[in-house]
Amino acid sequence: MAPGQRRRRLVGLALLVLALAAATVASIAIGSKEIALDGVWHALTAPTGLEDDVVIRELRVPRTLIGIAVGIALGVGGALMQGHTRNPLADPGILGVTHGASFAVVLAIFTLGITSLSSYVWFAFLGAFAASAVVFLLGSSGRAGPTPVTLALAGAAVSALMHGLVSALVLLDRQSLDAFRFWQVGAVSGRDLGVLQQVLPFLVVGLLLALANAPGVNALALGEDVARALGQRVARTRVVGIAAITLLVGGAVAACGPIGFLGLVVPHAARAVTGPDYRWLLPCSGLLGAALLLVADVLGRVVARPAELEVGIMMAVFGAPFFIALVRRKKLVKL
Repeated sequence: MAPGQRRRRLVGLALLVLALAAATVASIAIGSKEIALDGVWHALTAPTGLEDDVVIRELRVPRTLIGIAVGIALGVGGALMQGHTRNPLADPGILGVTHGASFAVVLAIFTLGITSLSSYVWFAFLGAFAASAVVFLLGSSGRAGPTPVTLALAGAAVSALMHGLVSALVLLDRQSLDAFRFWQVGAVSGRDLGVLQQVLPFLVVGLLLALANAPGVNALALGEDVARALGQRVARTRVVGIAAITLLVGGAVAACGPIGFLGLVVPHAARAVTGPDYRWLLPCSGLLGAALLLVADVLGRVVARPAELEVGIMMAVFGAPFFIALVRRKKLVKL
C-alpha cells in the first residue's frame, strides 16, 4: 500500500471516529424536550432523580447506544452484501432477512398474541435467520453452488413470498396490523438497554465474522476463478459472509425494525475514502453507519417538535434521493 493512500485512510478513519463522537453527544443533548448542556452533564455525572435526569439516562442514552450498535451492524452488513453480490445497488435485505423478520413478528402477534417489544426481538431474529437459510439453500442448489446471481434471485423470491404472507396476516387481524405497524416503521426510540443486551452477542459475533471475511471478499472481487487460483475457498468465504450478514442485519432488524437505505448508502460513501479494500471499508462503513443513523434520529426529533419522526422515515428521506442519483449514473461503480 502506498504511504499516501494509507495516510488518507487513517485520516478518514479518525475523522469518522470524531463524527461518531459528535453525533453521540448530539443524540444525548438534543431532543424534543429542551435540556441545557449543564443539565445534560449533571444528569450523566450526578443524577438526582429529576425529570431531566430521567429523560437523559432512561431515554436518550439507551436509544443512542442502540442507534450506534444498529448503525454499525447495518453499515457493515451493507458493505459485505455489496461485496458478495458484486452489485452496487444491493442492500442487506437482499437475502430476505428483513421480510423474514417481519413475517415472524406478525406470526407471533397473530398466533400467540405477543405485544412485548422484548419478545419481538427473538421472533424477528429467528425469522431473519430462517429466511437467510432458505435463500442460501435455494441459491446453492445448482452445480456452481452459491453465486451472486442465484443468491439475489433466491432472495427476491423469498422476500416476495414473505411480503405476501405478511400482508395476508395483517388483513386478517386488526390487532396484528396495529401492533406490527409500530414495529415496521423502524425506530430506535422506545427501546431500553434490555433490547440491546438481547441482540448484542449476535452483533459482536457478526462483526468478528465480517472482519475475518474481509480478505476473502477482496479475493472474490477479482473473480471466483482468480480467487480459487490464489488459494481462496470460495464456498467457505460465501458461507462465512452470509452468516455475518444474517447475524448483523437480523440483530439490527430484530431490535429496531427495518431501517431502509442505510445499508445501501453508507458503503458507497465510505468507499470514496477507503477504496475497494474491505479490510478498511468494513470498519469505516460501520462508523459512518452509526454516525448517520444518530444524525437522522436527532433531526427526526427536531423537525417535528414536540413530536418526533422515526429514524426509519428520516433515512427514507435521506436515502431515496441518493438511490435515485445512483441508479441514474451512466456508469455504476463495479464491485
